[in-house]
Amino acid sequence: MEFIDLKTQQNIIRDDLRQRMDRVLEHGQYIMGPEVAELEKSLAEYVGVRHCVALSSGTDALLLPLMALGIGPGDEVIIPVFTFIATAEVIALLGAKPVFVDIEEKTYNVDPARIEAAITARTRAIMPVSLYGQCPNLKAINAIANGIPVIEDAAQSFGALQDGKKSCGLTTVGATSFFPSKPLGCYGDAGACFTNDDSLADAMRKIRAHGQERRYYHTMVGVNARIDTLQAAILLAKFQIFPDEVKSRMRIGDRYSRLLRDRCEVPYIEPGNTSVFAQYTIQVSERESVQKHLQDAGIPTAVHYPYPLHLQPVFRSAEKPEGSFPIAERAASRVLSLPMHPYLSEIDQDKVVQAVSNSVSVSV
Repeated sequence: MEFIDLKTQQNIIRDDLRQRMDRVLEHGQYIMGPEVAELEKSLAEYVGVRHCVALSSGTDALLLPLMALGIGPGDEVIIPVFTFIATAEVIALLGAKPVFVDIEEKTYNVDPARIEAAITARTRAIMPVSLYGQCPNLKAINAIANGIPVIEDAAQSFGALQDGKKSCGLTTVGATSFFPSKPLGCYGDAGACFTNDDSLADAMRKIRAHGQERRYYHTMVGVNARIDTLQAAILLAKFQIFPDEVKSRMRIGDRYSRLLRDRCEVPYIEPGNTSVFAQYTIQVSERESVQKHLQDAGIPTAVHYPYPLHLQPVFRSAEKPEGSFPIAERAASRVLSLPMHPYLSEIDQDKVVQAVSNSVSVSV
């Protein structure tokens, strides 16, 4: 059984995929070719914002808004302590300080009340993460920010809705990843930023091309964060079926929850939210035992994530020792992600459900 099945998807779009890739090979504009502008236009319209800036990775999509905002040494950026390391990494790379806050117990997303308590005179941005496929309470976070830029780390939630509006279009800047395993993924690394702020969009476009305003004329310190044209072409092909895949993800996620809710702790989706279930993540006690039982049944699993950021060696400090973020620490010891993709059959899903049910009984 595949944890994420990219082969079935590829078979569905193979002809369109090849035609689009062949077109790139024919025109030879491998960097910033016409497919990039086409992709940016399509994705901006989908999200409902004025600007999409396509980039070389999801990590760059987090880095560039911070650079565009001029964040650096002495500045603080508030983030949840339970997330992938890239959220904190980009802040530290600029010499700023990631300020960790704990999460909500039910959604795993950042707790807005804890954000409010963490704001200081040095806070230059807030970066909430839309974990596992649904947005945190961005309306509350925007209100608490009171003018402080809010950057949504939407690497796992592209396609999700909050109160009818799409993830990536709900804050100052939305940043997503097109890593192959994401809900909309390419065949390599890529990402994008979304904003209605004209000046931020202009700055991010310059920064992605070495701070260049025009050829060999540089007005900012930048990086090389341009998306490959081939990856843009791949994303254009995949984007044609993406809305249908989002519906399938929701249907499969809902079915998982109906079948598993009496056996373990299943994902909680806030009213007004939808989830694209970038991961379908449950909580179990005796996780290693459950994981081993599923492995023996031929079912792959993953843990997103085994360590909160304050317990990662690179960010450990006496200031925030173990026990500082009890909700995140408990989640990190119990979360388990099950096979999840738009092409998961009910037969395979039933096999997963049965194995989880059996393993939970064993572990208890």
